[in-house]
Amino acid sequence: MNVARIAYVVDGFPKVTETFIAGEVAELLRRGVDLRILSPRAAGPGPVHGLVHDAGLLARTVYETLDFAQALRELRPQLIHAHFARSATRRARKLAGGLGVPYTFTAHGYDVWRRPPDDLAERAAAAAALITVSQANADHLTTELGVARERIHVIPCGIDVDRFTPGPAKTGTPLIVTVARLHPVKNIALLLDAVARLVGTGQRVRVAVIGDGAESDNLWRRSDDLGLSEVVRFVGSATQEEVLDWWREADIGALSSDSEGMPVALMEAAACGLPVVATGVGGVAEMVEDAVTGFVVPPGDAAAFAERLGRLIADPALRTRMGAAARQRAVDRFSVTNQVDALISVWDRVLADVGDRS
Repeated sequence: MNVARIAYVVDGFPKVTETFIAGEVAELLRRGVDLRILSPRAAGPGPVHGLVHDAGLLARTVYETLDFAQALRELRPQLIHAHFARSATRRARKLAGGLGVPYTFTAHGYDVWRRPPDDLAERAAAAAALITVSQANADHLTTELGVARERIHVIPCGIDVDRFTPGPAKTGTPLIVTVARLHPVKNIALLLDAVARLVGTGQRVRVAVIGDGAESDNLWRRSDDLGLSEVVRFVGSATQEEVLDWWREADIGALSSDSEGMPVALMEAAACGLPVVATGVGGVAEMVEDAVTGFVVPPGDAAAFAERLGRLIADPALRTRMGAAARQRAVDRFSVTNQVDALISVWDRVLADVGDRS
């Protein structure tokens, strides 16, 4: 392993919705990589995942931009890596240029599909590597945003599959869990409409919505208007530990988004042995094998979403079979150890190229 010192640039750390960054950094530290996290602002109020404290990540985070130069002089990073293609990558490029080291960045979802920087192709050309989390992202970057395919490395985010494990056998009314920001792009309203259809046919079901956001009040009202106040529980923001408890209690996972990159929530659900119903956007179809580990439905189709949920609710054996397949797929494809293996491989090649040119 050639990589030994890395500076990470992010836009707000630690965000409750970005556990994948904390998990990635913690795994690098576990392997002996020295690093600093440069974040021009704190993430703001809200829960902080235990992983952040357990791995000592706050002690390695620098928040004052005026202190970045000193932190970099002390670390002497071999390269700088940014998460998300917008402001963090812009800052990483500038810092790397000042130090004369390469930079890489990971593009995720909104920064690829909904709000890519105007000069994304140029940023990718200047970078030593662009990492993205799904093949769907890579195809869009190439065909729609002009990024050269040879610059792109597809590496899905990873999770700790030794920690996210199936819960005990379930009894009673089936529980559907969704973990998502309460933002219009996550379209929780679609899930509520689908659940209302199920309840209208006499299905007994419970729903937990984990997350917070600007759509909170609207979704509360919609749930009440649909007569779901006794069915749907809005939990709010939760730590990773609390999210894990919910996944282990659940029978089915759900994600009803209009746009995604490679949703970590579905990885967590799969690792916990849950079949899922999810809309086929972004990299979802790469994560969920339709009719094997769950069901993929068209975005915006409440009838299809309800029908697939109904199948899983009515058939415990199907849930068990799909859940076991989902767990195995998560272990094989979406572990944080596999992810970091792939990242280190890319960075080692980058540093080897730098050495060859020097």
